[in-house]
Parts: sequence; structure tokens; C-alpha cells
Amino acid sequence: MNQEVELLSRIRVVLVATRHPGNIGSAARAMRNMGLRDLALVTPHRFPDPEATALASGADSILESATIHETLADAVADCEHVIATTARVRYVSIPFSEPRECVAKLAAGAHPGRIAIVFGRERIGLTNEELDHCREAVAIPTDPEFGSMNLAAAVQIMAYELRLAAGAKLPELPEHQPVPQGQMEHFFEHLERVLIATTFIDPAAPRFIMRRMRRMFGRAAPDSHEANILRGILTSVEEALGLKPTSKTYPHLPHPPPSAKQEP
Repeated sequence: MNQEVELLSRIRVVLVATRHPGNIGSAARAMRNMGLRDLALVTPHRFPDPEATALASGADSILESATIHETLADAVADCEHVIATTARVRYVSIPFSEPRECVAKLAAGAHPGRIAIVFGRERIGLTNEELDHCREAVAIPTDPEFGSMNLAAAVQIMAYELRLAAGAKLPELPEHQPVPQGQMEHFFEHLERVLIATTFIDPAAPRFIMRRMRRMFGRAAPDSHEANILRGILTSVEEALGLKPTSKTYPHLPHPPPSAKQEP
């Protein structure tokens, strides 16, 4: 099991007395986005509920496997370490830190067992009695003049920091492979024919414009797919001008393109 999966598999998100079922669904979606699976609910006001399912946006498995408990003590009984999220740091007697600092310690192996991260009620958070069941607190820095944060947004922040600390990275993009020069020469020949046909360049002296075009596409270094798109655009211009036979119709043009002569 790699580091990312190992850490995330040990995290339990605990929502205490959530009043709005939509917040449960949104929290489940945030968890699923970041690879968390374990959701525990303490006396939810309404659950299961269609609003929770709707706002989970496909994270139904999180809701289906969620456990429901009568007390916070029961929800975290099998956890080695319990972390409270709170905005009331002045009244918290347990150690507290910011999310990034907290999860960095978890990723470093400070607590190798199951870890619960507890989120309180939408309006008043966690009670002092509930904080007594937690060994550490996390405070998400917010604007001092507006510290109210949506429950699911808080879950998303913590879940993101956990995934980042666990070593998750963006998937690597395929290596860019510019097309061979021979393929680009065919493109430039095609481009020159079309620009002459549209009278954009003088057929007697096309080199200045074409040299600029070579420099521009040389900087762009298109890959094979992009080069095919460019060739397709040029072909569509030829068809619209009647320079190539086509079965397409052009209702947006004031006059249909003349029929192109079939090449022998």
C-alpha cells in the first residue's frame, strides 16, 4: 500500500449533529474527490435524505457506508487520535494548529492508527463536552471579520490538505512530440496553396509571408494531432471555395461553393 492510500485509508470524517442533509451530501462529495471513504454521522437531523444524495453528486458509496452514532464518544471509540475542527481557538484547552501543519505530522507518521477528524454543527460547532473527546484541534484561517465557513467547505479543505500531505500529485501529461519536419513541409505546401487561392498572398512572391508562417509554427511545434487539425481546416477552406469535391453543405454562405472539377 503506497503512502497516499495508507494515510487516507486511516482517516475518518465525523460530522456531529448536522442539521442540513445537503451538507452531508456535499461533505461526502468533498471526501470522494480527495480519496477519503470513512464517514461517521453523530445524530444527524435528517439522514438518509434525497437532498444528501443529490448533493453528493455521485459519491453515493460514501453515504451508503456511513455509520450513524448516538454520541461522539461512540463514533471515535476505535480511533487512536481525534482531531477537532473549531473556530473557537480562544476557548480550546487542547493543542491546536493550522490544517497544513496538522496533516504534515500525520503524514510523517505521528499517529499510525485510525484518525478521526471531527466537524461540529453548522451554526455553533462543537460543544466543550465534545471537545473533551478530542486530543488536538485544527483552526482554518479565515478573514477575522467573516469567519463563518460552510461545513462541506471545511471538510474539503481538510481533505485536500490530507491528500496533498500524503504525496498526491497531478497526473503526468503525455510528453509533447512535435511532428517530423517532413510532415510540416506538407502542411506548409498546403497552407501556401490555400493562401494563394484566397488571394491572401501573391503567388509570384509568397516567400515573405510563408517565411513568417514557418517561424510561427516552428515556435508552436504542433504535435501530430494538432497538425492534422490544421490540415483539416485548410481542407475545409478548399471545399468551401469549391477547390475540392465535397458532399458538405454550407447554409451559412450567401452562395454555395462552385462544384470542383474532379481530378483525373
